[in-house]
Amino acid sequence: MADASSGLAAEPRKKWKVIGPGIVVAATGVGASDMVSTLVAGSMFGYTLLWAIIVGVVLKIVLVEGAGRYVLASGKTIFEGWRTLGRWPVWYFAPYIIIWGFIYGATAMATTALPLAALFPGVPQNVFAVGTGLLGLVLVWFNRYAVFEKITAVLVGVMFVIIVGLAIIAAPSLPGLLAGLIPRLPEGSVLYTLAMSGGIGGTITLVAYGYWLREKGWSHPSWMRVMRIDNTMAYVMTGIFVIAMFIVGATVVAEAGVTLSTDSKGLLELTDVLNDKYGTFIGTAFLVGFFAAAFSSLIGVWNGVSLMFADFWCNMRGKSSDHPDSRENGKYFRFYMLWLTFPPMLLLLIGKPIALVIAYGVLGALFLPFLAITLLPLLNTDRVPKQWRNRWYTNVALVITAALFICLAIYKLADIIIGLF
Repeated sequence: MADASSGLAAEPRKKWKVIGPGIVVAATGVGASDMVSTLVAGSMFGYTLLWAIIVGVVLKIVLVEGAGRYVLASGKTIFEGWRTLGRWPVWYFAPYIIIWGFIYGATAMATTALPLAALFPGVPQNVFAVGTGLLGLVLVWFNRYAVFEKITAVLVGVMFVIIVGLAIIAAPSLPGLLAGLIPRLPEGSVLYTLAMSGGIGGTITLVAYGYWLREKGWSHPSWMRVMRIDNTMAYVMTGIFVIAMFIVGATVVAEAGVTLSTDSKGLLELTDVLNDKYGTFIGTAFLVGFFAAAFSSLIGVWNGVSLMFADFWCNMRGKSSDHPDSRENGKYFRFYMLWLTFPPMLLLLIGKPIALVIAYGVLGALFLPFLAITLLPLLNTDRVPKQWRNRWYTNVALVITAALFICLAIYKLADIIIGLF
């Protein structure tokens, strides 16, 4: 019996590879909007908000570790866990995943098309938008998780090397960077601080981590230590990437004396600055890194959120989360991929209906508080074995995370309301 037990414990160490689901969830969570908000914050406030990025990395590590720990310890998916809390999580999640997918699909395709349209100005942007959506669909539809993970790792490597290399070329001030680790809130920085500490690194895609663990084959508590290492290292890499973007904003953009727009086109404006300062090679390389970051987010959603939808719909149909229809390449998985790809193409032509945009903004702002709050009962009760329940310091971190995300949600909702008038 002892030999069998030790063999089970040794299995993860024997099979574990360097790349795991953590790198996928981290890459998926950092999209064009995160890159722009970081650039703008760096250009406006210098290095003074660097500490907020560190806080954000720690909070996301806590949040994703909690979601992964629940899945490994309970043997259930996160949606199965939410259903044990009553009907209200379903009432929230059901409209959210439908509306979110419709709006996000259009946004992801349009964003991924931006750098391609800049590299090849003779081709209309919508052609690239449709093309990237179809390419993402094909890559995820015809490949299993293992191949998808490798594709994501390559894209992460490209965007990481280019953006970190650009930060090194920018020659940041070391004393300035170190001073940025001291928590400060310059005038007018509250919203940017909340965005960097709470918003960077994903929203609904954080929950996909548990589903990627299952597809990876990490489905037993004996994988707990591996999962924690995987998650931590992935978000440390995300933190380095975001800090690199922050440095570029605080040096290149600030020194150029330009003001970037706060939408995704702000990244294209940075390309012009880089071309003027370092030459077209660096500007072109940045566009390649921009594309890698945007496309990794696109295919991550096409795979991960489709897995979430498949599990959700299977449960709603009275099937278990172990049913083939709830897994990768099942019929519900493929239906949601089609939902992400084709209906949103209409939005590329007609624009986004205001009612859906408002619903998308409201439900999206509430998702991270929803996740943080629901993890508290899931990880403090007999829903998981006692040895895997939260320690007091984990509960404190989750409460702080929930409070921060609620503040961020209030700011986002206020922004939506102001936008209406």
